[in-house]
Amino acid sequence: MKTIFWALLVFILYTYLGYPLLLYLWTKVKKNKINKSFRFEPHVSVVIAAHNEEKNIERRIRNLFDQDYPKKKMEVVVVSDGSDDETDCIIKKIRQEINGIKGCGDFLKLCTYLPSRGKAYAINHGVENASGEIIVFGDSRQRFSKDAIKHLVANFNDEKIGCVSGELKFEEIPNSSIDKEIGMYWNFEKKIRKMESNIGSVPGATGAIYAMKKSLFAPIPEETLLDDVLIPMNVCMKGYRTIFDGEAVAYDIISKDIAQEKKRKIRTLAGNWQLLLIVPHLINPLKNPIWINFMSHKIFRLIVPYSFLALLFILLYWHGPIEVIILCLLFVFFLMALLPSNPSAGEFYQNLSHMSRSVILLNYFALLAPMRLFFSNKKLW
Repeated sequence: MKTIFWALLVFILYTYLGYPLLLYLWTKVKKNKINKSFRFEPHVSVVIAAHNEEKNIERRIRNLFDQDYPKKKMEVVVVSDGSDDETDCIIKKIRQEINGIKGCGDFLKLCTYLPSRGKAYAINHGVENASGEIIVFGDSRQRFSKDAIKHLVANFNDEKIGCVSGELKFEEIPNSSIDKEIGMYWNFEKKIRKMESNIGSVPGATGAIYAMKKSLFAPIPEETLLDDVLIPMNVCMKGYRTIFDGEAVAYDIISKDIAQEKKRKIRTLAGNWQLLLIVPHLINPLKNPIWINFMSHKIFRLIVPYSFLALLFILLYWHGPIEVIILCLLFVFFLMALLPSNPSAGEFYQNLSHMSRSVILLNYFALLAPMRLFFSNKKLW
């Protein structure tokens, strides 16, 4: 029992503290430089998978049209996945306007079909109809910084780079009940991705903004939930690097409450479980060149909540002096999540409170993810 207890504790500590520390030390002895050049300007296709996006699609297309990248070397392919609102009509209207501008005759393409087949199918269809050497993926809701595509593409001047992830920044909204927790988690996540990128490859990309060489694209299964993990991992499996570029920025609005963040996060975590089913070779260290990164970053986090429960069960029924101290420390840490925010308290108190809530929410969502994946009929577009 004692061996199991310490094994669980070490596993949990490794996942949240040990792996980041390992990456930090790794970057001190190894750092892969990138031959990034803005002179490299290949033809680029931006693929946007959209489903009933009448509220966002016009703003999104105009944001892409305003990119600091040669219009004659760029196209936007919008795949309308069974939209039954005004999405298609809006796109056609904008296409007539933009394509009438000199030098922009082929800037905007619309691919539409019925019925809805899901995001993965839309992505496959969009890439198939794209003519660019580089494919940029994005969503309808977010917007890119003006030089986002320019920064993404410049990395492909390095022949070893197969996929590039940009950075997602959140714009806070008034009265959000969860903004601090999301911000803390996302800052932690970005630091890990930067270190992974510095030493080799990131096991995934930011879904709101990433790019890849079209020649490396392989169609993904239609049931895929996480294109932004499977596509970059497919690139890594072919011997190319997937990197993180914090200068290529997309902006999104932070979740307004726990319910909204719960929906987003459960989809992501359920998608990680799904990857184990549809591409099991990703957990094979003989086939996955970034196995340690993939397991530590993506898979171990799925197992941590069950390890927490097992650890607490053992502590309740078997404990010595050291174990009692650990139990008390855990109790105090989780108790911090229940305490109300107090701006007059010190920064340390505030950070510890937000960290506690962030850890609890992440593990709670991780517990719910398998149930959503295996027992829910709700479609996760």
